[in-house]
Amino acid sequence: MTSAIASAARSTLANRRAVGGVALLAAATALVAAAGVWGSFPSLLRGWLVGFAIWSAIPIGSMAWLMIHRLTGGRWGVAAAPVLRLAAAIMPLSILAFLPPVVGFQQIYPWAADPAQIPHDVARWYLNGALFALRSCIALAGWTLLGLVFAAGLGSRLLAGLGLAFFGLTVSLAAVDWYLSLEPHYVASAFAATIAIQQLLAALALTAVLAPPQIEGNVAGDIGGLLIATLLGVVYLGYMTFVVAWYGDLPDKAEWFLKRSTPVWDNVLIMALLLGALLPFAMLLLRSIRTSRLGLRIAGSLILIGSALHFCWLLVPAFEHAVAVAASATASLMVMAVATVLSGVAVRPLIGVHHAE
Repeated sequence: MTSAIASAARSTLANRRAVGGVALLAAATALVAAAGVWGSFPSLLRGWLVGFAIWSAIPIGSMAWLMIHRLTGGRWGVAAAPVLRLAAAIMPLSILAFLPPVVGFQQIYPWAADPAQIPHDVARWYLNGALFALRSCIALAGWTLLGLVFAAGLGSRLLAGLGLAFFGLTVSLAAVDWYLSLEPHYVASAFAATIAIQQLLAALALTAVLAPPQIEGNVAGDIGGLLIATLLGVVYLGYMTFVVAWYGDLPDKAEWFLKRSTPVWDNVLIMALLLGALLPFAMLLLRSIRTSRLGLRIAGSLILIGSALHFCWLLVPAFEHAVAVAASATASLMVMAVATVLSGVAVRPLIGVHHAE
């Protein structure tokens, strides 16, 4: 089995599309890192981080769904496997895509530019460059290994259980490190869970959009039900975070929300809620839509748009020159998407090595 995987991996690396995808992403990461660190264009690095947050949600969420299905079983996972396995097999690209934030973290994070902004013990034992890079490497390497194993259908139930425990721990650290620490004075205990469920939602939404032929009837209804559950999870955690902050009436929490309460960001949040939550939720409540491939595709497309807007609402207001950051995030997301499409065709031999039922 190991030799079969190695052979498939060599075939993947020899594929021109895969080489082109990796080369495109590598060139983009090098350019962004150099321009951000030495060219005094921090908006490129900051936008790249936002684009990474949106893009990486799908392979990370797909990896988690594969482990969940390995533990629970169900026809929905078998039907969704072609999409989830292909997306999870893209996880190695996430290591390459996260290099600019690691190299240029001082241009992105206030605590890195000025350690005095956070308590001395926090800076010494947690929020510093070396530990930030170490935690990021552990998380991305572990997720990549799990993604490849379960994409190839080789993971056991024991590994799935341990992998989900590892994912729960590392996503809690990564969400704080990568996203919440952009504003180090703001603390939200549900933030990491919100990011994790958003990743699950994005992966499932892509599955609905691509909708293989196996996804129809009751199986489509099962995936529609999972979309409803994860969608409600994201909305509930976001709403309760606001309610807790409002009741607490603390300056740091109020400042975080006030940054996102300008007319522009209010409209972004409204569009995210309308397109990414209310409309698809109403659609999925109807059985005729929930069990239809076309209905799932429309609902999934709306959810993906809403997820991207939600990530922008969460992250972009933390930075100065928000327009430049948003433009950089859009360009970065396009580069990552093209690299993913090019590489995705080439990894099919790898994920077809073995399938565990």
